[in-house]
Amino acid sequence: MQSVSETSESPVPATGKRMGHPMHWITVFIAMMCLLISNGMVITGITAFDSAMLTEFSDWSRGDLKLRGLITLALTGLLAPLVGILIDKIGVKFLVMVGTVVLSLCFYAYGNIRDITDLYIIHAAFSIVLLACGLNVAVILVSNWFVKLRGTAIGIAVVGTSLGGAVLAPLFSSWLADGMTWREAMQLAALIPSSLFLLALFLLRNRPTDMGLKPFGFDGNAETSNADLSQHGLTYKEAIKTRSFWSIAFIAMFTFYTIMGFQANLVLHLMDLGFTLQAAAAGLSVLFVPALIGKFLFGLVADKITGKRVLYTNLLLMLAGLGGMLVADKDNVLIAIGLIGFMWGGFYTLLQLNAVNNFGLRASGKLLGTITVLDAFGGGLGIWATGAIYDAYGSYYNAFMIFCVLVALSVVLISQVKKHV
Repeated sequence: MQSVSETSESPVPATGKRMGHPMHWITVFIAMMCLLISNGMVITGITAFDSAMLTEFSDWSRGDLKLRGLITLALTGLLAPLVGILIDKIGVKFLVMVGTVVLSLCFYAYGNIRDITDLYIIHAAFSIVLLACGLNVAVILVSNWFVKLRGTAIGIAVVGTSLGGAVLAPLFSSWLADGMTWREAMQLAALIPSSLFLLALFLLRNRPTDMGLKPFGFDGNAETSNADLSQHGLTYKEAIKTRSFWSIAFIAMFTFYTIMGFQANLVLHLMDLGFTLQAAAAGLSVLFVPALIGKFLFGLVADKITGKRVLYTNLLLMLAGLGGMLVADKDNVLIAIGLIGFMWGGFYTLLQLNAVNNFGLRASGKLLGTITVLDAFGGGLGIWATGAIYDAYGSYYNAFMIFCVLVALSVVLISQVKKHV
């Protein structure tokens, strides 16, 4: 069998215009914006407010605050199979528009919270945002529009998750530095999702056949391309019986625990090392800018290089960066953070691409939804447990040790992943 990384062979021949119709790339841009705004506001950018919130609510511990992330991602995981079915049935345009409205309402409400129960209710609602305009929607949307260069297109789209952290966390911290309260900043941020709503309303189409176009690189006519692609691959029952599927799912769970726990606590960790709030928020850019470069570059690599060496390299160097965090101080911690970001970015792209290409598009919504059950739970657990470990030991050392163990286990699991279509 071929390895999961052997993504250069398309299920159908790749012909057509060299760069495709402009709508192919407009769709990729919209998918990127979905991730920039949804992930950037719900998961990464919001950490810029942590210090101010802990100061106002002095009876909250870091574990209490970070439990919000577990609530959001656990609910995301539990509901993901249902939303996967909706993606397969009704497409993504309506879901994206709903997600942006919910996000705006939640951020406005965030500025009025009075106790931790209010916080947890809002973060439960955030799960709707991640499901309606988050990762699964973006990956399936791009996959429907591309056969050739699918790795490149997905790589560009998932850059949005890193771009959100690189842009929004410094933006929010600058608002606070200019004298705005965290409550006022939250309510101002509620306007940001309107840009995505308008893009979805006027430009987004679920599939190229909605415009009489073909997926980029598809060798067939527009009327049959959607049916041919959507029926290519394993059924849901066939896929979940494979060792490859569960290996991918647990790799996602372990690595999401690691990166979500790491990034959600990074601002507070850097402040513990002596960074100011603005410098610590800028430290998120040191994680996310290399990550977005890695996502794009490894998307290109996935279309050209076969074998699992790239996957192994990504995780082994990410493991080296995490090991560096165990001993890093203020003078050299940014080097380790940059290495982690770059290698995670590349692996993140390859993981999403392989989850589609390994089994085909036939049941992609359900399969990605099932994987999300584990990776969302892992990510949420990582956010909360990392904060709780700090509360128990007064440092993040033991939490970083757990990250190292989980990434090492993921390296072992890569050997169990094979290509099935």
